[in-house]
Amino acid sequence: MKYEPGVRADANKAFPADLDGIDEVERSVRRRRFIIAAVLLVLGAAIAFFAYTKYVQDALGAGDDDSQLPVVTVVAPGRVTVEGTIGATGTLAARREMPVGVVGEGGRVVSVPVEAGEWVRAGQVLASIDRSVQSQQVQSAAAQVDVSRADAQLAQANLDRALQLVERGFVSKADIDRLTATRDVAAARVRVSQAQLAELRARNARLNILAPAAGLLLERNVEPGAVVSPGSGALFRIARGGEMELLANVGESELSQLSVGVAAEVVPVGSDKTFTGQVWQLAPTIDPMDRQGTARIALSYAEQLRPGGFANATIRSGTVVAPVLPESAILSDDDGSFVYIVGEDNKVERRPIEVGAVRAEGIVVQDGLVGTERVILRAGGFLNPGETIKPVFEEG
Repeated sequence: MKYEPGVRADANKAFPADLDGIDEVERSVRRRRFIIAAVLLVLGAAIAFFAYTKYVQDALGAGDDDSQLPVVTVVAPGRVTVEGTIGATGTLAARREMPVGVVGEGGRVVSVPVEAGEWVRAGQVLASIDRSVQSQQVQSAAAQVDVSRADAQLAQANLDRALQLVERGFVSKADIDRLTATRDVAAARVRVSQAQLAELRARNARLNILAPAAGLLLERNVEPGAVVSPGSGALFRIARGGEMELLANVGESELSQLSVGVAAEVVPVGSDKTFTGQVWQLAPTIDPMDRQGTARIALSYAEQLRPGGFANATIRSGTVVAPVLPESAILSDDDGSFVYIVGEDNKVERRPIEVGAVRAEGIVVQDGLVGTERVILRAGGFLNPGETIKPVFEEG
């Protein structure tokens, strides 16, 4: 192969020119990249500046802009007239319970002709006690009365004959006095024997255990064959006239709101039937342990009213004027019931209250609110006293 020196020389002269063009293009690309990076850097700095400025403005204006405060619904309850009621629970009992036991000397019971749950009349025999020995004693006493009467008749006859003879002088005045005294003693013995007979008969009559008054027999605690005595306790219990009552336990403050004669509705536990009665007696004392008293509610007889059972009572205590709040506004803790109200500068304040009856329209607030306060209606459990809020009254 032959090489041409001229051609090689020309080629060597052409390479420098091509390298210069390449360097120029590369510098142009670098300049564009630098410019783009600078623009992006300036744009990022501007965005950061504006974001920081907005943050500062928000931070400085937060104290003056209430748009950041929680919006809470409030209500001004006012005061309304509602029929006051007091709820209570208690035990059913006979209004006048009569315990019946042995009033005589007692003995072996031979018959019990009544059962618990039956109606009995006054004087009805509830149980009979064996009187075989007492019957013999009565017969002996009756015979003694006859003996005493015979002696009295004989003494009277002797006196009559002596009086006929005294006029003839056959009998002295002293004999008359002696015969008169004998006649009087015999007459007194008749009366003594009669009294003894009457006593034995009365004792025998007391061997029958009788109902002291008409009513419902609640308990029968004796069976035939049992030996009873005055120390045996109550063998029967009778609800006089079948009248019942509820011994309702009422708080000390609520008891002061009641009066004798107010109506009450009683519902026994396990029954959906309501019985109407009225308070006939209020306890004169308060239990120092639970600070409660007893309101005795008189009830007419009904089969569902069983003494010893529990019942709920709603007692009407007249009309009251007080605020009424929905259940959502009332909170409670270990210190009792309370509500949150909106105070000065829209700050949350805790207000202790005393709740009353639960009505269809809400819960009656007996004490703690005037009615003009702005009471937080809902979400009270998420707030704390002293917190600033934006109150909004409930619409409608």
